[in-house]
Amino acid sequence: MTGGMGTAETTITLNGAEVTGRAPADTTLVRWLREQAHAYEVKEGCNEGTCGTCTVLVDGRAATGCTTLAVQVDGAAVETSASLADGEELSPLQAKFWETGAAQCGFCTQGMLMSAVELLRSGVEVTPAVVREHLHGNLCRCTGYQAIVDAVVDAAAEGATR
Repeated sequence: MTGGMGTAETTITLNGAEVTGRAPADTTLVRWLREQAHAYEVKEGCNEGTCGTCTVLVDGRAATGCTTLAVQVDGAAVETSASLADGEELSPLQAKFWETGAAQCGFCTQGMLMSAVELLRSGVEVTPAVVREHLHGNLCRCTGYQAIVDAVVDAAAEGATR
């Protein structure tokens, strides 16, 4: 080791499968997921924690992958949008995103979906106002947000948790 923090081995359960990787100790979770676990569905956006594009669930809680170090989640269960579909069949939430036009360019969609999954699993009553508040950390440049809100409210009304 010549200067720096050195490397660290990190093991997570990613979408139900154990993954181990070794990277510099200051590697962000989003970078680790893409480079060590090949989870390319996780996108890098602002790298400052403000856009929500890299949102994943860590032990069921939404976390921005750009402000979380991989070593901080060693031993945790991490879920990405790849965990939602059942083979070729979209999850109920993904289907609602498709039906309402909530996903346009698709860049923010992974983070929006994972933040919405956290909300759907929370047990709180899902209203348009609750969805807007819960997704406040996820930015979208394409949709104007209403289609996203509609998709989440519709999915909740049908009892969706993914």
